[in-house]
Amino acid sequence: MKNIYVLYLGFITLSLVSCGTSGYVYLNYPQAPAVILPDNVSNVVLVNRSLTKVEDKQAETMEAITTGEVMGSDRIASDEAMKGVFDGIHNKSHIQIIMPDTLRLYGTGTRTTPDLLPWDKVSNICESSNADVLLVLENFDSNSDLIRTAVVDQVNAVITTGKPSARIPTGARVNVRSYWRLYDPYTKSIIDQFQQTHYMNFDLVNGMPPMNALSETAYAAGFDYINRFLPSYYRVKRDMYKKGKGRDKDLFAAGWRSAEVAKWNDAMVVWKRIVEENPRSKSAGRAALNIAVSYEVLGDTDSALQWAQRAYRDYGDKESRDYAKILLRRQKMEL
Repeated sequence: MKNIYVLYLGFITLSLVSCGTSGYVYLNYPQAPAVILPDNVSNVVLVNRSLTKVEDKQAETMEAITTGEVMGSDRIASDEAMKGVFDGIHNKSHIQIIMPDTLRLYGTGTRTTPDLLPWDKVSNICESSNADVLLVLENFDSNSDLIRTAVVDQVNAVITTGKPSARIPTGARVNVRSYWRLYDPYTKSIIDQFQQTHYMNFDLVNGMPPMNALSETAYAAGFDYINRFLPSYYRVKRDMYKKGKGRDKDLFAAGWRSAEVAKWNDAMVVWKRIVEENPRSKSAGRAALNIAVSYEVLGDTDSALQWAQRAYRDYGDKESRDYAKILLRRQKMEL
């Protein structure tokens, strides 16, 4: 956990807010990705296996009739899902996605998940693409709730009133169902396998969903999937003191102004001066808490904890007592 925390510490963002004598800072902290890739993984080759051979077209045709999809639409949309994966991680990670132009793998063409690829084939694909692992879109299927909903409405209307309903649908939900596998040829193991269902709602245009409805949904599905490998964030609030007391009032305010423009080291120099030169003042406890928060903003949890404990132990600052407990929990997470 510590490596993940340190790796993404540079992504912390913050905003400083003040009100009256107090203020607070919001920090967006990263959480570990749902799937953590091995350290040696940098290049991922991405392949579409949801396609079918020409001789398997009959099975695919029956599937299309059953779900009400347009023949061939899933072939185009599955490529959009691949683009979503590429764009979803591009410039957001050290991971590079490789999409070979000529490589095609064939699967079931339906919602049935194919068997695992042979490991020698996985190794050959990775070696020929200079990739560390192989990410495969194993299957891809789509349908729209428009037809199903319209049929249900008409049946219910006939049963209850004896007449078809005159109500015209105004929207449609496009569903995309896909199955992804991430193969590691070196350990011959599956790093991730994930059954995904993604949908988007669209207004009807002349009684039909927009032409790009399926491609948009498929792209969003791929974009959403690859986020399993990226950190997510949660927001935390840290209370601070904006003003000091007595003779330290002006000096304390100078430290706060430095913090407002993200000059945290400059702010700490000012607040440490208050602690050293006037340790018996009430401002010293407030300054100690602000120093603790500043260290956390800069990613130094150990120093932040020391100053929070000092603010409560030496100066009796009650805010610091609760803050020290929070930092203790964070410190354990980083071990």
